[in-house]
Amino acid sequence: MLQKNFYKIFSGLLLQLSLSLYILSGLLFKKKLVIFLEYNFYTLNSSELVMVFLIDWMSMIFISIVLMISSVVVLYSSSYMSEDMNKNRFLLLVIFFILSMSLMIISPNMVSILLGWDGLGLISYCLVIYYQNVKSYNAGMLTVMSNRIGDIAILLVISWMLNYGGWNFIFYLELMKSDAYMVLVGSLVILAGMTKSAQIPFSSWLPAAMAAPTPVSALVHSSTLVTAGVYLLIRFSEFLGGSVLFILLMILSTLTMFMSGLGACLEMDLKKVIALSTLSQLGLMMMILSLGYSVLAFFHLLTHAFFKSLLFLCAGVLIHSFCDTQDIRVMGSVSKYMPIVGGFFNFSNLALCGVPFLAGFYSKDLILEMMSLSEVNLLIYVLGYLSTGLTVSYTFRLLYWSFINEFNFNSMVSFHSDSIMNKGMYLLFFFSLVGGSFLSWLIFSSMNFIYLPVYMKYMIIFVTSGGIILGALSSIMHKFSGSLVNKKMFFFAGSMWFMPHISCNSVNFYIFTLGHGMKKNLDFGWLEDSLVFNLKKTLSGMMWQIQKMSLNNLKMYLMIFTGWIGLILMMMVLF
Repeated sequence: MLQKNFYKIFSGLLLQLSLSLYILSGLLFKKKLVIFLEYNFYTLNSSELVMVFLIDWMSMIFISIVLMISSVVVLYSSSYMSEDMNKNRFLLLVIFFILSMSLMIISPNMVSILLGWDGLGLISYCLVIYYQNVKSYNAGMLTVMSNRIGDIAILLVISWMLNYGGWNFIFYLELMKSDAYMVLVGSLVILAGMTKSAQIPFSSWLPAAMAAPTPVSALVHSSTLVTAGVYLLIRFSEFLGGSVLFILLMILSTLTMFMSGLGACLEMDLKKVIALSTLSQLGLMMMILSLGYSVLAFFHLLTHAFFKSLLFLCAGVLIHSFCDTQDIRVMGSVSKYMPIVGGFFNFSNLALCGVPFLAGFYSKDLILEMMSLSEVNLLIYVLGYLSTGLTVSYTFRLLYWSFINEFNFNSMVSFHSDSIMNKGMYLLFFFSLVGGSFLSWLIFSSMNFIYLPVYMKYMIIFVTSGGIILGALSSIMHKFSGSLVNKKMFFFAGSMWFMPHISCNSVNFYIFTLGHGMKKNLDFGWLEDSLVFNLKKTLSGMMWQIQKMSLNNLKMYLMIFTGWIGLILMMMVLF
């Protein structure tokens, strides 16, 4: 009981702090203020060790939303994790996770960014392996090893920025534009952002990270770990905007968006469908960021955090209710038995699709129209709209299996509807409805006129309608996938284009094969025979001779004495 009260108190404190920072971000935006806080740790002659914090409207509103979602997740966890034996450790990990993300957000210094960045990677590993089974260990290792690539890239950026005499990159962005050598720094920053935000070819770790508890998934996949890469690139967008590196990022992010949308349309695991949905939205953020609209990417990052965290929390209730089963094929008629959770789940899904006047509409519609207004390749344009249609498709498919379809589970199921869980979801439900309009009024103080032809304006409606039809077809298509060609096609599309196999097997297979060969040929082969068996045989023979001499003392002494006498007599005769 005391632990549950501590969860509630900590959740309330986070919510109050979130509200205070939201008000501060509005004041900073209105007055166009940027505050730098410096703390000097140590000074020796002209060398200084200084910690710098950047406080502007972007960092404050991001931390505000992170703390608000964290408060809901902590309150939700007080009931969700109530039967867990290690709930104190879970709360400590969540607290350190929030602190690492906050440090990363307010740091204009590459060294302090590395502290938060590496803290996110380490604590995410601890949370992914929280349930301590083989699946969790494999997923945790894939997660931490993928993120270590980004950590190495940040370390290389730190070493290269020594050329400028400091690591406060915010001061050198204008200088970087005219420096050809800093193209390497830009490529390393993009590499780090791609690993943390799981863009191709580092996409396989994000669905694997679903092994973590569901409240952690709500926090990780909405506003913390996976958005850290997008946020870092938003900070560097002034330097990287319009470069060849951003063109490459646009291609990879569009492919990531299409690949994850296609995989979600064929996935049957509830949490993996939502994880692939997160990957699709990250691709959308990266794509619009690479086109040069960094504020718009940040706007979608914030609105996406509201409905995606609500979606995960609803999924946690559904998984509890269906006896820890995540297969959507055994669900059904949820709206009949759990109307509140069903309503939250439906509204968050509709916000994800961009239904008018929900949170996702304000950012997603604007992104698609700005993409139509920009000079993009036809392939990027088609894949962008097609991926949006796939979002509607897997959302409708999820609603069909979970709500419209008949109840498919056994009769002993106990539907879990907890008032504490619902209290936290009410706040996220409110922001999923009106958060998009609130943020659009705050961030976009002046209106932009977007002039497009009529057929481009109606393109979104056509794509949405096509996505609903495709979702209905994919819900019944699995019954007609009996041919070998269809099975291979579904397996290719549903396995993220073999990305997990490429990330794991292609890296590990040859190393494991070489290790097996060395063990077979060296440890168990000629090396063992020559060094172990022959050496053992030789040493055993020598020891046996020595032992024989030791056990026959008088006889051996007489033989040695007689031998020496004979040798002396022989030498005297010869010389």
